[in-house]
Amino acid sequence: MLYYLRMRIEVRVKPNSRSEEVQEDGHCLTVRVKEAPVEGKANKAVVRLLAKHLGVAEDRVHIIRGS
Repeated sequence: MLYYLRMRIEVRVKPNSRSEEVQEDGHCLTVRVKEAPVEGKANKAVVRLLAKHLGVAEDRVHIIRGS
């Protein structure tokens, strides 16, 4: 039998950054992306970086809500 783990992670996104990285900041992650928050470009970059950081496929990462 397969079990799937679901988890919610609080993420702070810093678009228009000079570099792309994921940093652990206590209770949340800070994701810095080079893309601007226009037409979903920054969101796509966040999904890509989080998937790589967590070691999962991109289609397993979903953005639930933005501020």
